[in-house]
Amino acid sequence: MSTIRASHILLMYKGVPRSSATRSQAEAKSGIDEIKTKLDAGHDFEGLAREHSDCPSSADGGSLGAFGRGQMVGPFEESAFALGVGEVSGVVETIFGYHIIRRDA
Repeated sequence: MSTIRASHILLMYKGVPRSSATRSQAEAKSGIDEIKTKLDAGHDFEGLAREHSDCPSSADGGSLGAFGRGQMVGPFEESAFALGVGEVSGVVETIFGYHIIRRDA
C-alpha cells in the first residue's frame, strides 16, 4: 500500500518545534491520557480533535488526509501504518508532542 489516510489528536508542550503551547510536557501527557480514556469510552474522535488538538487539522476533526511513507516523522508513521482501518493508536510521542492516531483508510 503506497498511501493511507489518517486523523490525529496532538497535544504539544512548551519547547517542541512549532509549538505555541504553554503547558509542560507532564501536563501534555496527562491531557493526552485523559483524551485516550474518553476515546476508549466511546467519545467522538472528531469532536475531541476539534476541542483539544493543537494541530491546524483540528478544524477538520483531526484529518491529515492521505500520506505515504517518508512524509511523517518516524514514530507517527510507524504507528499509523501499523493500524488497521478504523483502529485508534495508543499515545504516540514524537518531536511535536503526544498524538493519538486513527487510521481512516
